[in-house]
Order: sequence, then structure tokens, then C-alpha cells
Amino acid sequence: MPHPPAVYSPPGQDDNRNGAEVWRINPFEVTDRTKDIVEQNIAFVLRNYIKANYEYVILAWVLHQQSIIDRLLSKLDDLKVTVHIFTLICDEETLKERLRRENNKGRELERAIERLRQSLTLETEKFGTAVMKPDKVVSKIVEAVICWGQILKTLIVGR
Repeated sequence: MPHPPAVYSPPGQDDNRNGAEVWRINPFEVTDRTKDIVEQNIAFVLRNYIKANYEYVILAWVLHQQSIIDRLLSKLDDLKVTVHIFTLICDEETLKERLRRENNKGRELERAIERLRQSLTLETEKFGTAVMKPDKVVSKIVEAVICWGQILKTLIVGR
């Protein structure tokens, strides 16, 4: 299935729209102040892409707490857009194996497992990715968004 016009990078292609850009803080430190800056940066970037009238804007980020999602959405609630939030999950063993392949260990592994557990409690649509390659995950997300778009168009036309 071809991808619709969107702010999107195929898996494995880094083109400066990745999450690290909003954390470009020197010296790097995670505090309440820097977290607020990052959330403001994310909202600013999303707002600008939305205002540029892309049909779809996809943000890929580890949002492991509902309160983070709610704060980000509240910064965009004046925009007339439909938001779909998907959480990509896998089982703990798959996560451990993926992190081992990336040479992550110790504290990073523990943090990833804790965030996985937190992600299971989010008010989002979940996609199990344990046996999916990245391009299949993207296809499932695109399918879901297009499906929702068709449902919305049908509801609007049907009124």
C-alpha cells in the first residue's frame, strides 16, 4: 500500500525529524525545566507540520505516561485535527533481545522494560510488534489511519 502524503521517514532513514532534535540541550540534563522545554518543542514542531497542511503527521516517540500524552495534546487542542495514538508493544523477551542487539544493557534495559509496562496502561490503540518488521508496523499504522479517515468521511457525508 503506498503511503499518503505525510511527514514520514521510512524506517532506518534519519532526516533530522527524529526525537533527539527536541532534546538538543547543552549541557544535557533531565530536569522538570528541560522536560517542559522538550514538550514545548514537540508541540511547536507538530503544530508547524499541521499548519503546513500535511494530510498526516506522524510523531514516533516513547510516550510512556498518559500524562505526557495529555499535556502534549492540550498544547494542540486549538487545532482542528483528528489525533490517532498508537502504542507499539512487544513482550519483554523480545524487547530484551532487541536491546541486546543494540548493545544496550543494565540501566537502559531496566528503564525500557519499565516503560514497556507503563505503555500497556495507556489509553491508546496497541500494536504488537514482536514478529513484525518495521515496514510492516508502518503499513499497519497507515492502514489504521486511512481506515479511520474513511470512517470519518462516511460519518460526515452520511449526516
